[in-house]
Amino acid sequence: MTDFAATKAMFHLPDDATYLDGNSLGPLPKAAPKRLARTMQDEWGEMLITGWNKAGWMGMPTEIGDRIGKLIGAEPGHVVLGDTLSIKVYQALASALEMNPKRRVILSDNGNFPSDLYMAEGLCKTLGSDFELRTVKPEDVENSLSSDVAVLMLTEVDYRTGRLHDMNALTAEAQAHGIITVWDLAHSAGALPVDVAGANADFAVGCTYKYLNSGPGGPAFIYVAPRHVNKVRPALSGWLGHEAPFEFDLSYRPGSGIERMRVGTPPILQLAALEAAMDVWDSANIHDVRAQSIKLCDQFIAGVEASCPELTLASPRDGTARGSQVSFRFENGYAAMQALIVRGVIGDFRAPDIMRFGFTPLYIDEADVARAVDVLTDVTMNRLWDTPEYKMRARVT
Repeated sequence: MTDFAATKAMFHLPDDATYLDGNSLGPLPKAAPKRLARTMQDEWGEMLITGWNKAGWMGMPTEIGDRIGKLIGAEPGHVVLGDTLSIKVYQALASALEMNPKRRVILSDNGNFPSDLYMAEGLCKTLGSDFELRTVKPEDVENSLSSDVAVLMLTEVDYRTGRLHDMNALTAEAQAHGIITVWDLAHSAGALPVDVAGANADFAVGCTYKYLNSGPGGPAFIYVAPRHVNKVRPALSGWLGHEAPFEFDLSYRPGSGIERMRVGTPPILQLAALEAAMDVWDSANIHDVRAQSIKLCDQFIAGVEASCPELTLASPRDGTARGSQVSFRFENGYAAMQALIVRGVIGDFRAPDIMRFGFTPLYIDEADVARAVDVLTDVTMNRLWDTPEYKMRARVT
């Protein structure tokens, strides 16, 4: 069994803060500053450019990729890190569309993260007017699978409500219609058990700065199923995806396997931070994390509904049907969230009226949940949010 008191001690958490926003940005692992200092001083500082060989920098994207692969049920050697999640979405979509050349539709749902939809929309415009991004309600995805759809692109956990798609069922149904699947695991990896191989997923992508705690701007990952990995053409044919980048050929030849999905120079400092964060998982089990997450979320829902009648649950009530977050609707949700943050309970707001709270058992426990309920009750019942300063929208909500 995972010792969550021990994992909580592995993170730096500000005094008097109850941090319920790890689904947006994970906190700092205590080991990360020392790991970064070593990378900067002993490797970058002393080795200079020879660090690419001596310190093994060039292999970090696939080595750490395999560690993430264990959390998402990927076969060894089929996950690589680098670039941003938007870039990895674009890569996966472009490759998937080429694999289905007679079809022109990307199907997604209107609960998907806007950036994924923006990348799909931009790709369609680049490819021509006969390509289409089609969005439907999350509950209508299965009935919208048809013979004109080339790619199904879904985020497994809805970023606003936490609603959980059935990856196994939707992948099977999509593939029965000849559709290639692309799954975004940004709100899944490190939050709940994922099995991309067991689900027979074609592609998967995700970020590392939420539940995997790599820090702001941490690198994204991409998974390509073994049956596709040596056949897909990387639409973004970057230097490090070349078969032999240091031969400096003027024409592109894709590398072997998942290496071909590399694009630019790997962000070594961010990878070092991620490496330190992944060490936490050496003492944690994702199934234990999932069970404790459901328990904490249920505790929060019960407490809020008993004390805050103005708030309406926006997340599925069934813990097995949601990710590791709970969202409540409140007309004055933005101001209320600012009032909470000032009082040390940190969540976030998603327009138009969603107050969003993430529950990460690696560093959140029952006492944190109880405190969050108490503070939220005080803020809402006593209208502590009703001041001009809390209603002024910041650039990041």
